[in-house]
Amino acid sequence: MSAMPVMSTSSLSHGLDVATRYLDLAGVFSCALLGGAVARTAGLDLFGFLVVGIVSGLGGGLIRDVLLQHGTPIALTDYAYLLTAVVGSVVVFLIKISEDSWNRLFTALDAAVIGFWAVAGANKTLAVGLGWLPAVLLGTLTAVGGGALRDVILGRVPAVFGRNGLYATVAVAVAGVTVLCSYLGVPRVGIGLGIALALVFRLTAVHYRWNLPNSLDWQPHSRLASTMRRRSDPATPTGGEEQSHPPKESS
Repeated sequence: MSAMPVMSTSSLSHGLDVATRYLDLAGVFSCALLGGAVARTAGLDLFGFLVVGIVSGLGGGLIRDVLLQHGTPIALTDYAYLLTAVVGSVVVFLIKISEDSWNRLFTALDAAVIGFWAVAGANKTLAVGLGWLPAVLLGTLTAVGGGALRDVILGRVPAVFGRNGLYATVAVAVAGVTVLCSYLGVPRVGIGLGIALALVFRLTAVHYRWNLPNSLDWQPHSRLASTMRRRSDPATPTGGEEQSHPPKESS
């Protein structure tokens, strides 16, 4: 009785690399579209569209590859990356898609992008031999880095820093699931599960307006803390100060 054919490790690795590349390119195209939408809202010209779209589409991957120090960043050696970012930018230049329209109509695509890039970033990090923590970190950075760079060059507070429907939180969760599945020996399951988690988690967060809390207003109530607060407020007299009164004139 003949043995069942077994897929070799090299074939599995090659298939995973191909899947990761296409996920990467899907993320590049989608984020270039979003970058173009932001450029339209800012009233930029064609060159501005291209710059913002390329930075948005390639920024996260470039940061990841530079930090990995495992050869030249893939966006500079595989021409498909730059061409994909340019095409995405030109599409939005020709077709009117504003940032507000994107937020209303393309939330699902935005969620999928988080999944694409968090999965791709985590898998690439594991492929060069790094551990689970760098994989989660660089998977998250791949997903949010391009958008953060885009906002910085436009003089805006990066949207990833708050009021964004748990954008970075979703990326962390997706990268974590991808790493876990890889450690369990089912990396392909991790790809599908990570993208599905990104869609469900992100869409739910946007629908219910989930956000992480801002800074808290809690203050310590010890005697030392109260004294320090009184001293920092010149309008509040401290307990040890004597109120001075003008001397009375004798009649």
